Amino acid sequence: MSSIASVASAAADLGTSFGGQLLKPADEGYDEARKVHNGLVDKRPALIARCRSVADVVDAVALATKLGLEVAVRGGGHNVAGRATIDGGIMIDLSPMKGVRVDPVGKTVWAQGGATWGEVNRETQLHGLAVTGGVVSTTGIAGLTLGGGLGWLMGKYGLALDNLRAVELVTADGKVLRASRQEEPDLFWALRGGGGNFGIATSLEYDLHTVGPIMTGGPIVHPIERSREVLEFFRTSTRSLADEHMLFASLTHAPDGSGTEVGVLVTSHCGPLADAERAVRPLKQFGTPILDAVGPIPYCDLNRMLDANYPKGAFNYWKSNFLAELSDGAIATMIECFARCPTPMGQFLVEHVHGAAARVDAGDTAFPHRQEGYNFLILAQWMQASDTSRCMSWARDTYERMRPFFASGRYVNYLDDDETGDPVAAAYGPNYRRLQRIKAKYDPTNFFRMNQNIRPLA
Repeated sequence: MSSIASVASAAADLGTSFGGQLLKPADEGYDEARKVHNGLVDKRPALIARCRSVADVVDAVALATKLGLEVAVRGGGHNVAGRATIDGGIMIDLSPMKGVRVDPVGKTVWAQGGATWGEVNRETQLHGLAVTGGVVSTTGIAGLTLGGGLGWLMGKYGLALDNLRAVELVTADGKVLRASRQEEPDLFWALRGGGGNFGIATSLEYDLHTVGPIMTGGPIVHPIERSREVLEFFRTSTRSLADEHMLFASLTHAPDGSGTEVGVLVTSHCGPLADAERAVRPLKQFGTPILDAVGPIPYCDLNRMLDANYPKGAFNYWKSNFLAELSDGAIATMIECFARCPTPMGQFLVEHVHGAAARVDAGDTAFPHRQEGYNFLILAQWMQASDTSRCMSWARDTYERMRPFFASGRYVNYLDDDETGDPVAAAYGPNYRRLQRIKAKYDPTNFFRMNQNIRPLA
């Protein structure tokens, strides 16, 4: 491990040409820059390299190699496991790299690796265009896309990674590569689901689609006493959704801070408003909701709709798994477990995957989970450090109680940092060996390992 003095000396040498900021622990701004979205993560890098250009990223990689330091890569900083930061290594921070360029004629967008979905949506919606992004607008585009990319448009247009045209990547040996279907096609296959294992994505290029600016969407909130009927209705409704129509279900707490437990259906429809109105009518006619906020909504607002539920700095601990089916037993177990939730910010989310996202062969991209079905997410979130133990225990206990209902697959973007067994192999399933071979080609020393790590095949 390099000493503090050698890090400072090397940073001083690099500082003459480095276009961004090099922050050491004693520097002003370091404490703010080291924070990530999850307040449970409290790490202290030896150096934070806040990059403004691809050349800065190349220099930061070279510096880490020279000093023998581990590297973490930060885009949006949303990864729940805190893999965007590191103790004692170098955080290569892309958050200043926010350039976004839209080609409205060719219907494409190019964006740098530090951009968030809110920033990309703001630019593309000027032209009535969009690509599948996250359901929280403060999420970084790179991390979400490279691990999968569930979002409001995935039924019609596939996952975020299904819309990738190209990725500019800085590799462990400092090369700058462009990966696309024509250039480095094996690498491009691996990047579509393989996360940050192969290099640092300094920019990404996507296909765009005609979407908005006004869509239909919003939440419908029911009393918790109706949660069984809500989840059963959700199960029935998701069996026949149009591609344009998305529907998620949640057991959560009222956003007014009262701690009131509720059952929620959250929906969106990206088709014509008349079609959308017909599609959401059964949802609006079901039961007697406490609140029905489904209606016309700008696409940018739809993507910001849930932001307030995930404040920066809150403590987060997540567990998730795909479900074999949303059975009566699974529903009953969810309701029993949610009744013991120790935090008014805790929730269960059931994400339904269908349509275009499920019409891709498992081997066409590194992301293998292409069957129609449900992803179940236990989201423990709290504000006081004193609540950490019981909130984490509740999430773990719920996960164990739900285990009989799980399918074999995991969504790599939701993996936490204390998983047992080999969750990454489970996340990639039949594609894992091919990913290991590609990792061995582009990162044989596993330089990029602060991630949902794919070990290079020896």
